[in-house]
Amino acid sequence: MKVKVLTRNPDDYLRETKRDIHKVPRNFDPDHHPFEGAREYVRALNAVKLEKIYAKPFVGSLDGHSEGISAIAKHPKSLSVVASGSHDGEVRFWDLPTRKCFRNIQAHDDSVKGIAYTKLGERFITIGDKTIKIWNSKVPEYGETDMPQFSIVSKALLTGLTYSPRYEKFATCGEKCQLWEEERNEPITTFTWGVDTVHYIAFNPIETYLIGACADDRSITFYDTRDSGPIRKLVLALRTNQISWNPMEAFHYTVANEDYNLYTFDMRRMSSAVKVHKGHISAVISVDYSPTGLEFVSGSYDRTLRIFPADKMNSREVYHTKRMQRISNVSWSLDNKYILSTSDEMNIRLWKARASEKLGVLPPRERASLAYNEALKKKYQAFPEVRKIAHFRHVPKYIYSASQQIRMMRTKEKRKESNRRQHSKPGTVPFVSEARKHIVKEE
Repeated sequence: MKVKVLTRNPDDYLRETKRDIHKVPRNFDPDHHPFEGAREYVRALNAVKLEKIYAKPFVGSLDGHSEGISAIAKHPKSLSVVASGSHDGEVRFWDLPTRKCFRNIQAHDDSVKGIAYTKLGERFITIGDKTIKIWNSKVPEYGETDMPQFSIVSKALLTGLTYSPRYEKFATCGEKCQLWEEERNEPITTFTWGVDTVHYIAFNPIETYLIGACADDRSITFYDTRDSGPIRKLVLALRTNQISWNPMEAFHYTVANEDYNLYTFDMRRMSSAVKVHKGHISAVISVDYSPTGLEFVSGSYDRTLRIFPADKMNSREVYHTKRMQRISNVSWSLDNKYILSTSDEMNIRLWKARASEKLGVLPPRERASLAYNEALKKKYQAFPEVRKIAHFRHVPKYIYSASQQIRMMRTKEKRKESNRRQHSKPGTVPFVSEARKHIVKEE
């Protein structure tokens, strides 16, 4: 007589220590799990709902300025240090973990138009009116006076500042664009192209010889520091307030415009925008890319921040508070976790880049669970119920009403244009795409 005996190896189900995870036998045969899809769908729904429940993006505020904040700068080597300048000429330095000001200087008599750290963060530069001042980043010891190391008086009015990420040079803008070295009283090169006052300037972080500038005559001009003249020029229908280069794609840049939109362009083909980003209900003032180049944040006069994926038209997040006024500057931290914004009521606000992200060190099991939830949300993102919950954003009533009105206006314009094309002679009313509609001229 043959007897079959069931045997189990204790190594398959017993833990070595009490801290280990319980071993659970799994059968991965799909025939034994007919409801696996339904269970995963329910888990995806719960994951999206939990993301909304735990979405608390606001971290804290840094207050201390007595006037509106006009400029902000990140330290290139320290994640916890941020510098801000206000309209009364004061520059303050903040320690983000403690949210305390550890240094403040009266840098200028007038408004601080720009702040920029040098390549290694050993010095910083401030501009105001016609004066350029270079300071030591090290906090002076007790009894020492906080004085600039070097001062330059420019012949032209200054409105913007940017520092080269590779060379020890910086550029200013105003009546004309100028390239400077730290130890020289006169600019190395002066760039002009018959434009009005230039109010913003930025170096390309990859192709470091490229400079982008925004002027009051609605133009975006590009200069090459290896040459003495401009290389490209683009004129839009309304004024561009800021330009931000993609830190991962050398030829892509995004501009913040007065027509409530942001436009992403490719320098190799500027006859049309790569993507038009919509959502704001007022002029967009500031824009800044994340270190990954996959997203950017924008600040507007409608008192909201919006985070856009670089390849999407609509924003994935809208940040707002009751007391926040018109946004003047936005900045994405170098660790890709936080966003800084300055507004007219003299506050710097610190936000999480991902509203529901849990801060601090996560246990391995919790990290694995969050990764599983993210995978589920990505897998079921096209399902109607999941998409509806994920796309919903609670916004103030004035933003909701204005958004509805702007949507109705755009729909009406499209319908009017379509009717005119239908009832006109073929070819007399050409179709112009949204990506080309706002471009006036390219040179």
